[in-house]
Amino acid sequence: HGLSYLIEIDGEKILFDTGYSDVFLKNAQKLGINIHREVKKVVLSHGHWDHTYGLKHLKNKTIITHPRSLDRMLATEDFKDVQLNLTPQELEEKFDLQLTRAPQTITENLYFLGEIPRANDFESQSTYFTDEWGNEDFIPDDTALAAKIGNELVIITGCSHSGICNITEYAKLVTGISDVKAILGGFHLKEKDEQTERTIEYFKKNQVRKMYPSHCTQLPALSAFYEAFNTQQLKTGMVLEF
Repeated sequence: HGLSYLIEIDGEKILFDTGYSDVFLKNAQKLGINIHREVKKVVLSHGHWDHTYGLKHLKNKTIITHPRSLDRMLATEDFKDVQLNLTPQELEEKFDLQLTRAPQTITENLYFLGEIPRANDFESQSTYFTDEWGNEDFIPDDTALAAKIGNELVIITGCSHSGICNITEYAKLVTGISDVKAILGGFHLKEKDEQTERTIEYFKKNQVRKMYPSHCTQLPALSAFYEAFNTQQLKTGMVLEF
């Protein structure tokens, strides 16, 4: 269930999320990549376990993430802890920890989007999570990356708790580029419902050519995207070039 992408851009290798175990290291090795030696920067999409537990198997790297990624988070249904398994002190001892709510340039053509404004009326309207005081947690740390490829964008998401359309609009604002070539990652869509339909309508209107919904995008929503965009299923070990 975990998610981890390796992004190669501007002569650098950037790790986006680390999954839930050391599986990302083993998969990289099968692809001929040594994460320990070749990667200096790790970006976290948010603080949930399935994107961060792999940090336990790394050290001496720069970590870029939203400050709320370090907070305690619980699943509303069973109050199970879902946050990362290293304390803020442990993270500071092991890594160069860079916490920011603001967008940040990672390489010349790769942007960390920071805190995503929740601008529309159909995304991020409910949540499955609470904070340690029992309040609804809408995952304000949820963020994404935007890569400039010529005069177009490739947007890479973790879970899109903030809404994939909200993310796309903010990526356009941060980068100043309005044409989106491709979007890949978790869209956090569960059903073939109004939110999924309005999301598909948004991407059709914006003429996004390549869609790769994965991870937390469940089968009914995946089916709807396939019908609308003839999407390709994203599988472990795939290499995409833009």
